[in-house]
Amino acid sequence: MWRIAQAKLRGNTLTFGSRLPVVSGPKLRRCYNEDVAYGYRVPKQFEYPDYSPEQLKNRQQQAALVCLVDAYRSVGHRATDLDPLHLQQQPSIPELNPARYGLSNMNEQFNIDGILEMPPKGGSKTASIAEIHQTLVDIYCGHVAFEFEHIPDTAERRWFADYIESTSNQSALDSDKKRRFHELLVRSETFDNFMQKKFGQVKRYGLEGAESAIIALDELFSLCSHSGITDAILGMPHRGRLNILVDLLKYPPRALFHKLQGNAEFPDDLPASGDVISHISSSPSLNYGCKEDLNVTTLHNPSHLEAVNPVVSGYGRAKQMYLYDKNTDPGCALGDRLIGIQIHGDAAFSGQGVIMETLGLSNLPHFSLGGTIHVIINNQIGYTTPATNARSTLYTSDVGKLVNTPIIHVNGDYPEEVARAMRIAFEYRKLFRKDVIIDLVTFRRWGHNELDEPSFTQPQMYNIIRARESVPKVYERKMMESGVITDADAKQVHASFTKYLETELAASKDYTPKADHLKGKWSGLVMPTQTAPQPDTGVAKETLREVGERSVLVDQTFKVHPRLVKHHIQPRLKRLAEDLAIDWATAESLAFGSLLKQGYNIRLCGQDVGRGTFSQRHAIKTQGKIEVANSNLSELAVLGFEYGVSIQSPNVLPIWEAQFGDFNNTAQVITDTYISSGETKWL
Repeated sequence: MWRIAQAKLRGNTLTFGSRLPVVSGPKLRRCYNEDVAYGYRVPKQFEYPDYSPEQLKNRQQQAALVCLVDAYRSVGHRATDLDPLHLQQQPSIPELNPARYGLSNMNEQFNIDGILEMPPKGGSKTASIAEIHQTLVDIYCGHVAFEFEHIPDTAERRWFADYIESTSNQSALDSDKKRRFHELLVRSETFDNFMQKKFGQVKRYGLEGAESAIIALDELFSLCSHSGITDAILGMPHRGRLNILVDLLKYPPRALFHKLQGNAEFPDDLPASGDVISHISSSPSLNYGCKEDLNVTTLHNPSHLEAVNPVVSGYGRAKQMYLYDKNTDPGCALGDRLIGIQIHGDAAFSGQGVIMETLGLSNLPHFSLGGTIHVIINNQIGYTTPATNARSTLYTSDVGKLVNTPIIHVNGDYPEEVARAMRIAFEYRKLFRKDVIIDLVTFRRWGHNELDEPSFTQPQMYNIIRARESVPKVYERKMMESGVITDADAKQVHASFTKYLETELAASKDYTPKADHLKGKWSGLVMPTQTAPQPDTGVAKETLREVGERSVLVDQTFKVHPRLVKHHIQPRLKRLAEDLAIDWATAESLAFGSLLKQGYNIRLCGQDVGRGTFSQRHAIKTQGKIEVANSNLSELAVLGFEYGVSIQSPNVLPIWEAQFGDFNNTAQVITDTYISSGETKWL
């Protein structure tokens, strides 16, 4: 049986006359009646207008022009200026030549209605080939490039093209925003320089060369705050982590300097080992001039590359279920109040299998966050391995096409274009509630770390890097030339932040870390080293019998498979009624049901957990707050996801069921870096 799912976007204010809408999202899904189960949540869908009859007729009459425009939308990214180091050779793209389509008269006028969204010209819908071609070059071959034509959904492709074309001349920023960007960039560079001067023997994995990443995050946080999002769950690797934590996420520099001087980040009386500086985190509340703050939760990062990504997804999903169960806003849809943010390295994004596994969870009804924004900090090198040896694809972001994710490439030398790329990504996510990728093409000023010598293996690249100005300095010069700031303004930003860091360094000598664990939802819990009262785990016999009977109770209108009646329902009821020995599946149902009766939620996840691998459970149709989540055929990402659920919701019992023992082997990274050591490292 097949069904077509359609729904209008809540709050949609666009008007399209009488045109038939194109509905986003997967149209055809097998119907398993799972959408009534607890925890089954899918994003709202978005309607976008199809071409009007007049536009369709015009497209048919101007087929050559349609081919040219479609070529720029499809392969314009190949002719884009993305490399800050200009090491990449620009290929010749014959598809972008108007003459290829017989459009050789550059003065010939064409009706562009339904073909191309151009900036209005006195209400006219006509333009010359010269004007059209220049518009296409400006939009698709500048410092931002787009890949969206691979998306199978018509509404998404139509929206993407229309949005970037119709807003291409609206990217100018006001002076306050430019001064904000300047301050962030200067502070970023000042911090890394300060660290190099004071702690020159520390591997800090600085942000130098990729400072515009902090612009991307700041713009994203601002957009979230102004759109009513209250929670952002952030996972990021070691590259630039300290810089972003201090400069944007309010991590106290004195706490960092205290740790760099050989001290622990926790009070001495706590049973915690601590972790290296590139794994620490900060979870501040940020205010961007809105009524509500944006609560940013930065998750701890283990050494294993990209392992944090499914944890971000699980943590965010659990937080959304908590907000949903509170029912403070009955109209709240998936992704309205919470967003997932994942920052990646370029070599890791294309090389680590957990990326593919986590992306594979992104649109599943028991795993979706309603869209995660991914930012790849693309240094164009992995440790010392060049891209030609690091991946088999053109771009590091190509793995995102696995789930039809749109990809925005942007040259990191242009902070304002980086902010524009983020605005486009955010708008897409807001409407379609799906993942989107920003490939931020930058460079790495030092080696893999500050103690490494990169010119051993990349002499040409590092000759260029060492001879060029930094991104903050280039932007600062442009701001002074345009009159946005003065030389005195620039010096003041640098001097004040340097003074602040000096003050924090002096204060670090007397800094005493404070315990901040076991708060909020964890209140009332104790450390495993403390003595807790012996819990009474017994349950009254009559309660167990009631739970057991209800575990196989079905509505009379529901037709049960006859073999289930004979071999599952009737034997269970018989054993309960006659006080006979019970099987494993019945015992499991008694445990689950008694917990639900006490008010605890349960999330049971894994491959085939609904029916049960051995046809023992049959829990697809459940009542109460037990979420039975059949997962995709993944172990590492799914276990990471469930770990994320566990650290966000201590009063929920998350269970990952590996079908067979050897399945646990491929999830070992999560076991080693999180489950067995996370509490000791991070409390």
